[in-house]
Amino acid sequence: MSAPTDPQLQIAAVMTRLTGPGGPFELVEEDVLGTSMQVMKHRRHAVAELLPQSLNWGDADYLVTTDRRISYAEHARSVTALATALRDKYRVGKGDRVGILAANTPEWVMTFWATQALGAITVGLNGWWVPREVTYGLEHSRPTVLVVDARRAAALPEIPSTVTVLTMEEDLPALIAEYDGADLPYPDVDEDDPSVILYTSGTSGRPKGALHSQRNLLAVVDYQRFSDGFMAELSRQTYDPTAPSPARHLLTSPLFHIASLHNLVVPRLATGGAVIMNQGAFDADTILGLIERERVTNWGAVPTMATRLLEHDNVEKYDLSSLQSFALASAPSSVAFKEKLQSKFAFARNALVDSYGLTECSTAIAVATPADIEAFPGTLGRPIVTVSLQIRDPLGRQVTDGTEGEICVRSPFVMLGYWEDEAATDAAIAPGRWLRTGDFGIVEDGRLRLTGRRSDLILRGGENVYPTEIEQCLDEHPDVAECAVVGVPHPDLGQEVAAVIVTRPGASATEDDLRAFATERLSYYKVPTQWRITDHPLPRNATGKMMRRSITV
Repeated sequence: MSAPTDPQLQIAAVMTRLTGPGGPFELVEEDVLGTSMQVMKHRRHAVAELLPQSLNWGDADYLVTTDRRISYAEHARSVTALATALRDKYRVGKGDRVGILAANTPEWVMTFWATQALGAITVGLNGWWVPREVTYGLEHSRPTVLVVDARRAAALPEIPSTVTVLTMEEDLPALIAEYDGADLPYPDVDEDDPSVILYTSGTSGRPKGALHSQRNLLAVVDYQRFSDGFMAELSRQTYDPTAPSPARHLLTSPLFHIASLHNLVVPRLATGGAVIMNQGAFDADTILGLIERERVTNWGAVPTMATRLLEHDNVEKYDLSSLQSFALASAPSSVAFKEKLQSKFAFARNALVDSYGLTECSTAIAVATPADIEAFPGTLGRPIVTVSLQIRDPLGRQVTDGTEGEICVRSPFVMLGYWEDEAATDAAIAPGRWLRTGDFGIVEDGRLRLTGRRSDLILRGGENVYPTEIEQCLDEHPDVAECAVVGVPHPDLGQEVAAVIVTRPGASATEDDLRAFATERLSYYKVPTQWRITDHPLPRNATGKMMRRSITV
């Protein structure tokens, strides 16, 4: 029988082969924490199971920096020694927390895996936190051990006597040398036992600790494996899970974020690809040099990083032909912004991918392929495998396609809850394990479009105004580098719409120009009535998300 020639029929045929009965990623309905949902039948149950498997990749690159190259075999040996040291010397065991407060380093990754080998909970503390915030994180998570780099060690606040502090530069190498040659520990954990605490971005209120389970991380791994298999089969190649992946992934976001930890570092142990790790502040020339030198194939960037590339004067001197997948994540990006990327970069024309996800869901909820982006500008694509998505009204009822409402999802990716915060967990996870994202969107023909965040909503004279829509409109103006729209108090309307515009170098746009531009494209009540034009970048947090609470008009 010949293969289907219609693209949709071909996709359906590949999905059936991979996820149908007897397929390598067979999908079944099972009980997860009291709720029936779709999961992969053939799966691991402990994150630590990935460690012995990684030895199959031997001397292949796992972690590469500008001056270090660590193979899978070397990594596993170091992790085994470190895990043994944490267990025998510091009594770290199942359920204990091990905090990591550091910039991106191979030792960050090794500490994570050593923690997982013991059934302990890795706590990824925000490396950009000031001492007061660090104190909050330590009091909240109560780690047995805190692993820090030299810079953070020098600025640590007073640490409780119950916490042992280990430095990456001195203590970890000494422990690895002392316990070299030990046998790899193996934890006795259930797939719904906790694995990781990562803190929410904190764009509103104090950060909450999203508690992810063994199941959550392993579901992400299996999704990544499925994606590799899907692309291979779609290209009419045979998918071989026993062969190491040739993919080389560039890591530019912090390891205390799901984009880098759950979706990049962890899955590589199952696929055998390489992680090319940028260290230090984002520098366009360093990044472009790494892509060229290491023949990077995959890069997931936040829009701020992509903007730096757009502003770079000499991208052409770098060979970027190896890039096969260029994904935007962590923060919304407009249609105009994507068009600018595709116009300037050849690799973005066929490789640009957009997605929608959040810390509480461990990975992407929906993904837009290059074909989606071209055919349906503004879409965030369809829900990924095993994700059920509903748009709901304020009473929690599912609405019809084309109607705006809150995005709610259920999947094996959804967190257990917020660490020791029952009230916040109950508010976020509705009956049936439905995660209330707090984001608003519309589903049309199965594709998701984001319209705004509930917390950003502007209530102007009884009308709901979503900043995202206005920002994406203003982003189309050629003089606008980036912008933020916020609500400000108004004695009669309750709130009015205000905009902060960051202009490009040499821009000449005035407030009147921008108001006229918006008036042609938006309803009158959405057009900003207050403006501030500046050349200073907008404040953003460690994951590239705009910090609206820090913006003044």
